[in-house]
Amino acid sequence: MHYSIKAFSLLFILVFLSCSSKDIEVHTGNALGTFYNIKYERFNIDRLKLQDGIDSIFFEINNSLSTYMPNSDISRINNGDTLLRVDNHFKKVYEKSKEIWKLTNGYFDPTVGSIVNAYGFGPEKDNIKVDTFIIDSLMDGVGMDKIKMTSDNRVLRKFPHTYIDFNAIAKGYTVDCIYDYFASLGSKNFLIEIGGEIRAKGLNPVADKKWKIGIRLPQKGNENKFIQTRNIDDHAIATSGNYNKFSIDSLTGKKYVHSINPKNGLALNSNILSVSVIAPSCIAADAFATALMVMPLNMGRKVVNENQKIEASWVISRNDDLVQIKSSGWD
Repeated sequence: MHYSIKAFSLLFILVFLSCSSKDIEVHTGNALGTFYNIKYERFNIDRLKLQDGIDSIFFEINNSLSTYMPNSDISRINNGDTLLRVDNHFKKVYEKSKEIWKLTNGYFDPTVGSIVNAYGFGPEKDNIKVDTFIIDSLMDGVGMDKIKMTSDNRVLRKFPHTYIDFNAIAKGYTVDCIYDYFASLGSKNFLIEIGGEIRAKGLNPVADKKWKIGIRLPQKGNENKFIQTRNIDDHAIATSGNYNKFSIDSLTGKKYVHSINPKNGLALNSNILSVSVIAPSCIAADAFATALMVMPLNMGRKVVNENQKIEASWVISRNDDLVQIKSSGWD
């Protein structure tokens, strides 16, 4: 599955390893093309059994949403299969994507996948095929209104070149799935992170306080400095950033950033360096963080301030300085 592997996450879990009477367990590894990090207060379940459950969630979601697996649901749909009945993972992500597509005025759009591929951010990473003519020809297939799900869970595309890519929402969705898995087992204090997308419940058993998350400065050379720390409890936080995610056309030398504007198909630098979103679910935090990276700042602030369920913080460059802009309820 295509996920840009960050040199480090823009979010950092602050776990202070002080003396504690409580025991903490940690599961780490690689999945979905990135890393995962799970911390929880030890409870009455076998560690290996718990790991098996985590692995099965990754396995199911890969088989549903991975554009790197030719027999996954999403790959078969992108290759023209109109008879496939998608699983519940695909259905949930599709429905949430359509909801957030509407809430963000189309700035969150998984059907931009064909343009993602043209810029070299898809499975064929080194094969950049982009110019004005190509982008214009692909744009008519972009839009969640260009695909639909039937009553029997088949996905139909209006144009054959429409390419669905849930990269910008699947990590958050997977965090939620593992969160629900831990909660169903009776775990009270835990934190799930996949590639910097985080959702937590209860308290950090080491510090016996709410889980503390540091938001790193999105600037080369300052990766170990934080612009802010936040405590989260029964919420999710996701950060999207561009400064270390880009591709370079080997023929022209032109640099393209990872965030693509689904309104015009452009992948150009802007003064928005990163966006962090806090939401009740990680699927929402992940998707909104992606949309707010390409949405004009004033429009993004308006969208967030009108939505009582989410808050956001932007880090922008202004006159060679870094400035933090916050939604009305961020603090």
